[in-house]
Amino acid sequence: MNNKIKIAWYGKHFGEEPPLIGDNPKNKRYGAGAIFFSGCNAHCVFCQNHQISQSDLGKEYSVEEVADIMMDLENKGAVNIDLVTPTIWWRPLRQSIILARQNGLSIPIVWNSNAYESVGVLRQMFNLVDIYLPDFKYGSDEVAVKYSRLPKYSQIAEEALREMFRQVGHLETDEDGLAKRGVIVRHMVLPDNLENTFLALERIATINKDLRLSLMSQYYPIYKTVDFPEINRPVSLEEAAAAENKKLELGLEYGWTQEPEAGEIFLPDFNKINPFEK
Repeated sequence: MNNKIKIAWYGKHFGEEPPLIGDNPKNKRYGAGAIFFSGCNAHCVFCQNHQISQSDLGKEYSVEEVADIMMDLENKGAVNIDLVTPTIWWRPLRQSIILARQNGLSIPIVWNSNAYESVGVLRQMFNLVDIYLPDFKYGSDEVAVKYSRLPKYSQIAEEALREMFRQVGHLETDEDGLAKRGVIVRHMVLPDNLENTFLALERIATINKDLRLSLMSQYYPIYKTVDFPEINRPVSLEEAAAAENKKLELGLEYGWTQEPEAGEIFLPDFNKINPFEK
């Protein structure tokens, strides 16, 4: 068995929801301790991280080295360990989390995924992951196949989200407003695909209307979107408003809504494989 884990970048990351980063840069505890893994089980034509998800950029680390990275991030003031697209590496990652906990890691583990993962895998992470952060990308299976080559996405993602919620429940925060445990579910609105958004929100609402939902309009055309004219543009204000109205109509009242004009993305420089001096 190959116990190596390929990582493109790790460091303090500030592009997550407020409870995952904190709200005061002057505090010692500020920023998610992100680890961006190489590769992905999806093939999104609009992937913002396509350099690492599709181009195999990165460096291999051992289970022990990944545990050390987690400890290093905590020592540098990260408020959690944010595992970004971890699914394909779940076996060795599980060992790294266990080892880091044994070595004294005390901040929450965040499983930041595309929700296209089996319930069986998620059950292997029970009592190891504190916060699940799935991006429920598609309510339409046709759209999921077209843009990401993900068959039966909506059913698989719904089953995964139900398991995540069963494990950790609603979002819990500490006295500083930082997430300790629970689920935050994301959905990114795609241009010219409102029906997909409506179907995704309907599935989320059937699980629990009080889930913390992050409705994102940060989409921008990149990577292969030139081959898909309907999504080769940003989300309009009208589309974002329609998605927000649908969310409220379904009773999904808790969480965050991102306006299109506020959709600036913070992404690390993936060419800097080792941001910390050893």
